[in-house]
Amino acid sequence: MRAQVLVAGGGPVGLTLAMDLAWRGIDVLVLEARARGEPPSVKCNHIAARSMEAFRRLGIARAVREAPGLPAEHPNDVAFRTTTTGIEFARIHIPCRRDRYTDRRGPDGNWPTPEPPHRINQIYLEPALCDAALGMGVRLLNRTRLAGFSQDERGVRAEARDLDTGAAFAIDCAYMVGCDGPDSEVRRAIGAKLSGDAVVGRTQSSYLRAPGLLARMRAPPAWSTQSLNPRRSANMFAIDGRETWLVHNYLRPGEDFDAVDRDRCLRDILGVGDDFAFEILSKEDWTGRRLVADRFRDRRVFICGDAAHIWVPFAGYGMNAGIADAMNLSWQSAAVLAGWAPPRLLEAHEAERQPITEQVSRHAMQTAQALSRARGAVPSMIEEAGPEGDAARAEFGAQLVALNTPQYCCGGLNFGYFYDRSPIIAHDGQAPTYTMDQFTQSDVPGCRTPHVWLAEKRSLYDALGPWFTLIRLDPRADADPIAHAAARRGVPLTVLDVRTDDPAHRHRLVLSRPDQHVAWRGDSPPSDPLALINHVRGVTEPGGSGQNAPRV
Repeated sequence: MRAQVLVAGGGPVGLTLAMDLAWRGIDVLVLEARARGEPPSVKCNHIAARSMEAFRRLGIARAVREAPGLPAEHPNDVAFRTTTTGIEFARIHIPCRRDRYTDRRGPDGNWPTPEPPHRINQIYLEPALCDAALGMGVRLLNRTRLAGFSQDERGVRAEARDLDTGAAFAIDCAYMVGCDGPDSEVRRAIGAKLSGDAVVGRTQSSYLRAPGLLARMRAPPAWSTQSLNPRRSANMFAIDGRETWLVHNYLRPGEDFDAVDRDRCLRDILGVGDDFAFEILSKEDWTGRRLVADRFRDRRVFICGDAAHIWVPFAGYGMNAGIADAMNLSWQSAAVLAGWAPPRLLEAHEAERQPITEQVSRHAMQTAQALSRARGAVPSMIEEAGPEGDAARAEFGAQLVALNTPQYCCGGLNFGYFYDRSPIIAHDGQAPTYTMDQFTQSDVPGCRTPHVWLAEKRSLYDALGPWFTLIRLDPRADADPIAHAAARRGVPLTVLDVRTDDPAHRHRLVLSRPDQHVAWRGDSPPSDPLALINHVRGVTEPGGSGQNAPRV
């Protein structure tokens, strides 16, 4: 069996990688150990705006938003209560699916994007991605596991095994990508080592069916309901908006999984007595970690997603960072396979994604530690009636909103990060700052291409070409030298004329990469346009180091 790219793992990261490769004309094969339609564990509940932008590019954003899960009108808010059925004392407004494109209130209601975030659990997301991938011609082998591989300068030979029949067979491919999760066999096989923080916190998770819970709530439903009282602290996510929830019970320092009474804790979290009936559909005890691999590649074999980095699981950062990995690696490997970029281009993947993973994982860890401290300081009066209880709840609620808003409305992590160590970006010495939630759109090379709305409410991203796009913001700017240089080297490039007064676009010419990051900017073409094109396609000029990009 043959494929240009073999992907080990058919979760959201592997499927997104496969779809983008297929969209770019690459023959891709995905191996997945689970049976077709077998649901994943109940994990990620949030698709970030940047991931939704990727799905929009692939033409599947609408299908993802319309997939089963929360009803369209179900609040996507984050609520803070004494218990699930107790007193609510704070709330972060996040638009429901029905109003996601029109509701501008709240901390993420007016982001510069055509695709705001979307709340959906992975058990509903994966089937939507699988259907989309099959519709795009991706070959998917279920109940098949990677059993080993070897590689040389010509390609990779993978050994696979059919889990139902036991039959073994070989797959020859040009490149292989391990999207096989935190216990990645591919990571181990390429000798990559994880390092970081082995224990950030311990959590007891329970997936519940509780048909009578909504009727007992004293406040409107929410997507995330955090319960905080002197007995327990937890976060509960609505899964179907009717009767299923995922409850994360955060263990306190020194508590052991085996010593914690799951049923008692759940009742303290929900605020119900022994007479209330619920069913535990599945359960998992896990340790939060912040670990990043020391390498994302060995020659023709790469790792993405949880195989490359294990995150503190807040706000879906792990899955969404993995999707960003996939969109980065996809265009680079497709360019090499198409023949207009040399294999050297692939060195950029690790150089770009590993530092960002390290940065963002630290943001997540710091948030996790701050929230843990807050959970350990629940006011003793929080459940008391009267003015003293009201005051305690108001003060604690304000503190929790301030701590949690950057986590759940993390604009900086979506739009602010940039590739400052990339060997294929024409850096010009500028370095914008960002935090978890704060950012400023910028055309600094390495940043996400600033989004603007064009005439007739068309998204700039919908107007970009599938590969490189030279955005011309002044019709007097000469685009021909760069366009001719790209044509000489076979680099697919679209010239797009844009009229905007958005301050993020400060230069007359902006070269946007296939993954919607700025590769170069200037008010006029560089003196050597061919050197610029060679640089962004991964060619190091004779005697050059790869870092001597054409500068403005």
